[in-house]
Amino acid sequence: MTENETTLKRFPHSRTSYLRRGAVGVCFLIMLAVLTGYVSQCSVNVAEEIPMYYKTPTFEIYPEEEISPRRQIPKPEPFLPKVAIIIDDMGYDVDIAEKFLSLDTTLTFSIFPHSPFQKEIMSRARAKEMDIMLHLPMEPKEYPLVDPGPGALLTTMPPEKLISQLRENLDALPFIKGVNNHMGSKMTAVSTHIYQILSVLKKRNLFFIDSFTTADSRCKSSARLLQIPFAQRDVFLDHVQDPDSIRKQLNRLVRIANYYGEAIGIGHPYTVTYEVFREMFPELKKKVRLVPASEVVHTIG
Repeated sequence: MTENETTLKRFPHSRTSYLRRGAVGVCFLIMLAVLTGYVSQCSVNVAEEIPMYYKTPTFEIYPEEEISPRRQIPKPEPFLPKVAIIIDDMGYDVDIAEKFLSLDTTLTFSIFPHSPFQKEIMSRARAKEMDIMLHLPMEPKEYPLVDPGPGALLTTMPPEKLISQLRENLDALPFIKGVNNHMGSKMTAVSTHIYQILSVLKKRNLFFIDSFTTADSRCKSSARLLQIPFAQRDVFLDHVQDPDSIRKQLNRLVRIANYYGEAIGIGHPYTVTYEVFREMFPELKKKVRLVPASEVVHTIG
C-alpha cells in the first residue's frame, strides 16, 4: 500500500478537501483572468476618451549641425512729413516762373485767371507734371481801395452773376486740379457765397485750399457740408520779402509738418523767394517730402 493510499485510508475526507481546494483555485484563476481583461479594456476605453491635447507630442527633431538662416532685413524708410508749397500770383512773369521750374522740385503753381501769360506758364508747368491751381480773386475787406484783379468775385454780386463769373474763371484754366483764394478776407467770411462757390467746384471734381486770409473764414465748414477735398494754408513764406524772414518761415513750415504730418506753405513769384528756395531746398528735402497740393487735401468727416 502506498503512502497516499495509507493517508487516504487514515483520513477519508482529505481527498474531498484536495478536490475542493483545487476547484477553488481554478475558479480564482478564472476570475483573475476575467478581471484582468476587464481592467485592460477599461484602460483602452479611457485612453480613447482622453483628448489629444493631453497627450505629450513629439518634441522638435534638431539638425545635427547648426543652420543659420540668411535673412535679408529691409531697412525701414525714415518717415518724412509731407509739405506742399504753392506759388501764388502766377501769370504775369514768365521769367520768374521759369526760375521756379528750374529748381527741379515739386511745387504747385496757382495762376490768375485772365492773366497775360497764363497759357504759357500753365503749359510749362504741365510739362514738368506740376499741379496747377486757379488763383481765384475774391473781395477783401479793404475793397475798393484794394482791387483783387480781373475776374474777382464780390459779395455784392447776385448769385447768377457770382456763379457766371466763377465759371468763366475756371474755364480760363482748363487743366487745373484745384482752387485757392486770392485775398478774399470779406468773401470767405460769407457762408452763403462760399457754399455756392464750393458747390460749383464739387461738380467739377476740384479741391479747394483756403489761403486763410481771415480768422472768420467759413470755407472749412462749407467744405465739410459738401464733402469736397479741402485744406488750409499753414504759413505764408514771404509776406516779408527778406531772406532771413523767408528762411525762418520755411523752418516754421517744417516744424508744423513734423507735428501734424503735413503742412502747406504759400509763396509768391519774388526773386528773393526763388533764391532762398534754391539755397535751402537741398537741406529741406532731407527733412520733409515735397508733394503737390493735391496730396494734402482731405475730405473732412
